[in-house]
Amino acid sequence: MSEFKLDAGAIAPELPVQPTAVAGDLFANLRKEEKEVVCLGLAFPNDAARRAHFTALLAEKLKDPEFRKIEGFPIGKDEDILALSDPPYYCACPNPWLGDFIKEWEAAKPKRKGKYEREPFAADVSEGKNDPIYNAHSYHTKVPHKAIMRYILHYTEPGDIVFDGFCGTGMTGVAAQMCGDRKTVESLGYKVDDKGNITDPKAEDPKKVFSHLGARKAVLNDLSPAATFIAYNYNTPVDVVAFEQEAKRILAEVEKECGWMYETQHVDKDGKLVIGMDGKPVMGRINYTVWSDVYLCPHCGKEVVFWNAAVDKEAGKVKDEFNCPHCVATMTKRNSQRAFVTNWDNALQTTVKMAKQMPVLINYTVGKKRHVKTPDEFDLELISRIDNTPNPYPFPITVLPRGKETDRNKPIGITYVHQFYTKRNLWLLALFKKSLKKELQINWFWVEAATRYLSKLSKICMNYFFHGGGGAVNAGLLGTLYVPSTSVESNVIEVLGTRLGKLISLLPVANYRGQSLLMCQSSTEVMGLASESFDYLFLDPPFGANLNYSELNCIWESWLGVMTDCKPEAVENDVQHKGIDEYRSLMKACFAEAYRVLKPGHWLTVEFSNTSASVWNSIQTTLSDVGFVVANVSSLDKKQGSFKAVTTPTAVKQDLVISAYKPDADFEKRFKDEAVTEDGVWDFIRTHLEKLPVSKMKAGVLQVLPERDPRILFDKVVAYYFRNGFPIPISAKEFQEGLRTRFTEDDGMFFLPEQHAEYLKQKAKATQLVQAELFVSDESSAIAWLRQKLKEKPQKMQTIQPEFMQQIQAWNKYEQELELRVLLEQNFLCYDGRGPVPNPIHTYLSTQYHELRNLKDEDPALKAKAKDLWYVPNPKDAAEVEKMRERALLKEYEAYKTEKKIKTPRFEALRLGFQKSYEAHDYATIVAIAKKIPSDVVETDEKLLRYFDRAQLHLED
Repeated sequence: MSEFKLDAGAIAPELPVQPTAVAGDLFANLRKEEKEVVCLGLAFPNDAARRAHFTALLAEKLKDPEFRKIEGFPIGKDEDILALSDPPYYCACPNPWLGDFIKEWEAAKPKRKGKYEREPFAADVSEGKNDPIYNAHSYHTKVPHKAIMRYILHYTEPGDIVFDGFCGTGMTGVAAQMCGDRKTVESLGYKVDDKGNITDPKAEDPKKVFSHLGARKAVLNDLSPAATFIAYNYNTPVDVVAFEQEAKRILAEVEKECGWMYETQHVDKDGKLVIGMDGKPVMGRINYTVWSDVYLCPHCGKEVVFWNAAVDKEAGKVKDEFNCPHCVATMTKRNSQRAFVTNWDNALQTTVKMAKQMPVLINYTVGKKRHVKTPDEFDLELISRIDNTPNPYPFPITVLPRGKETDRNKPIGITYVHQFYTKRNLWLLALFKKSLKKELQINWFWVEAATRYLSKLSKICMNYFFHGGGGAVNAGLLGTLYVPSTSVESNVIEVLGTRLGKLISLLPVANYRGQSLLMCQSSTEVMGLASESFDYLFLDPPFGANLNYSELNCIWESWLGVMTDCKPEAVENDVQHKGIDEYRSLMKACFAEAYRVLKPGHWLTVEFSNTSASVWNSIQTTLSDVGFVVANVSSLDKKQGSFKAVTTPTAVKQDLVISAYKPDADFEKRFKDEAVTEDGVWDFIRTHLEKLPVSKMKAGVLQVLPERDPRILFDKVVAYYFRNGFPIPISAKEFQEGLRTRFTEDDGMFFLPEQHAEYLKQKAKATQLVQAELFVSDESSAIAWLRQKLKEKPQKMQTIQPEFMQQIQAWNKYEQELELRVLLEQNFLCYDGRGPVPNPIHTYLSTQYHELRNLKDEDPALKAKAKDLWYVPNPKDAAEVEKMRERALLKEYEAYKTEKKIKTPRFEALRLGFQKSYEAHDYATIVAIAKKIPSDVVETDEKLLRYFDRAQLHLED
């Protein structure tokens, strides 16, 4: 970070230096000042007095060196943090009043009837992003508030307190407030009666009341000041009339002073100047100007304007190969160098060398009709005049921090934030900033929402531009800082005028003061918060190297004057020296804090949008390590993917949603007494089964729930015992036997007696039962695939072989590929023709073949037909098969101890071996074997990662 420089108060050198004043409380003095305000038990004559009182207290707090040592404390001057804040509701730093609000909210809560109990929200969710609220301010990624509402309504009641430690734009806060809006709740497809009872007509029991109408409280936190600023303005009520009046006044003043900057001379279709009745050229108003990169031909060395040479106007797309207009040679962007120009940067007081761009097209309006033209001498002279005039208004001069995205544009000369703007648009943005009266603290949110769109990051949409059918300009590739070869300079006044009307219609979203509390710090430790404070957590954390938020937010934050402290940022980032291990460590600290602040027996939802197996396993492992128990994984379809989700071939088109719970205090107390005996295992399973969904119906089809599969259940036992430091008092074989004697099995799933009765009701309504679609990629999934096949139909190996060979084409390259015979012999049984025909085969044959019906299991004809058929063993035999399989796996694990390098290990052998070594306190063997295998093997497997991490810790101790 040695290259990072922030002087948010810096301006063009010829002007006197002034402190940055960004509108923190976007609409602070637009409230109805005549009303008395009560905040945290204190009465104030108006909201301005409330703000002044708490701002003074926060100013004193900022002088405390210990306060500034809190993890994730943002980088900025006191005056900028105070200007951005609206204490005590929003602090652009840790919030000293968080504990006070929690106490007040808890005291005001309606009394809950009975014990808190919820099943996981198991339904898949689909909510589009094309909602006006969602689109009011762009962000790199966010979950639609209506999707979050479904989870909040399911897990909470009115007055409950929801926490989002990675709040981004604050959609969790919007969702919490919208739970009190009947119209919005009903738009989700739910029914609300006159008493506020909410039912779901599509649910298994459409008359069952699952929630109640009423706003929930929300505590929102993020490491990024830009994110919390956006979230604050989404969640704070506004005096709409006063805001509109003030915004229109500012637009008019800016138009009067700088409207001339967006004037152009009207030309006819032949390019000739159009003269008006007064004898003067008819003037048009520029909507946007397209700028094009300029390249040097690798053959003749002359300049080639990319727009002119590479854009196919008829097809509406960019050609990969194009011809030099001078020598007609074929060229591409890759084999050509950029043309550069050296200009004086008045703000930096030095010359800067930047890639050359030139204006190639102007879209403008005369009257009400739009036209396009090629820039002429008038336009070029206007741009030159603006470029050579020092900007008279303050703007931030901020060096881009080092990073993957921020370094992207260094080769073209962009090293400061202000270089992302043309001189004209930078001038206008600086003027708008100055025009926001400090005493009104108004509407930087309105302006900031457009700053990316008004920068060089925006681009022309070729197909739409040439053929219509949509907007010709967009804000560029979200999630990147990519400057396109055909960037667009939009008219700042026009863009903000258009956005004003849209924003005004959204402002009444936040109806009540104090429904949401906001702060800016790391989620590794929430300052001043007692344990077990929250009723529900919804988290959408950063996922590995998907997005580096601190880099992407630096443009917004430079205007705010307060920057992200990226040290605790949970990302994979080479510049920050963070790999998967550092990411996992930071996420573990965040989840550990989430576990601490959540009430026992309550739920956590984690939204996951990454295709990397190592990141997925890091999330699951850390959740388990800190104490959460995962009960369900469902899908969330946001209908419109991010740039990476759309363009990456391996990207999932739907996000995953993890539902996990914190075991209640009674169970944890019992577990400590029972853990060393089998009683602890069965108490855990009984408690866990209560938390699992009983059924999941999709379009009348009943889905098999993998969470109720015996192997998944045993994995949960192992993870929980492991996390609590107890040896597992039962083998897999004994677990299989005990499970079947204590619980009810149906369709390969296990239920409590009362759950099974409910399952049977749903089963009777279903048109069919389907297994989850299985994708074979390793031994574990291959076994599951074979079990599914053989349960439906006992088969001979040669019958299964062709389909099996097709299925294993996507086998994990790091894992030992097993023969079908090995998988069958170690996991299933084969009838050899001796003795009675096993019941699974007998049942299948007698239902499929008329001539074999009603035959005894010793009948020769039946035995002949059954010979060599493989089948799924019954519960009694399954335990014995499991025992034999374990012996084979451990034998293979023993062989690994003497090998020097293991290129393609057998994962199942490693998993079982690591478990046995850990139970024997043989940590050195785990670490030694892990070092012999490719690092990706451990990082992409949840179970191996769990044992390896813990073994390393033991050896370090």
